[in-house]
Amino acid sequence: MKAFGDERIAAGESRMVVDLGGCPSMDSTLPGTLAGMAARLSAPGGGVLQIADPGERNRRSLEDLGLDFLMEIDPPAAIWRGKVDAIRSELKPPQPADSLDRIQRTLHVLEAHQTLTGVNDRNAREFSAVIDTLENELSTQAKPPQSNQAG
Repeated sequence: MKAFGDERIAAGESRMVVDLGGCPSMDSTLPGTLAGMAARLSAPGGGVLQIADPGERNRRSLEDLGLDFLMEIDPPAAIWRGKVDAIRSELKPPQPADSLDRIQRTLHVLEAHQTLTGVNDRNAREFSAVIDTLENELSTQAKPPQSNQAG
């Protein structure tokens, strides 16, 4: 989703809608990814990220993380309101992005959690251990293996 969002933002999209109707729950990486997309959308020209059909559990998660200030969650006046089923029937999945290697995946998860920590102090406290773990994992992954041969 991040790659698709980045591509559309680079192409000049000013409004993106993420439909969470088929997503009954999410871990913290998805909200962090959404927050990053919302920040990139709003930065250049006042764009917006809208969340459609979040469900009560996801809405509560997004609001608890303070993301309702970065994105519009199920906005009542959205132009797609009342047309969601018709729009869903016309959607085609994006082309799959190249698969990420382990370091790229870890970097993505780290970036998502760093974005969340930038939203408020509560998130910073909640995700500090996750960030420390990911940073340690990256430093371990980035080191070349040690040779056991004596020189």
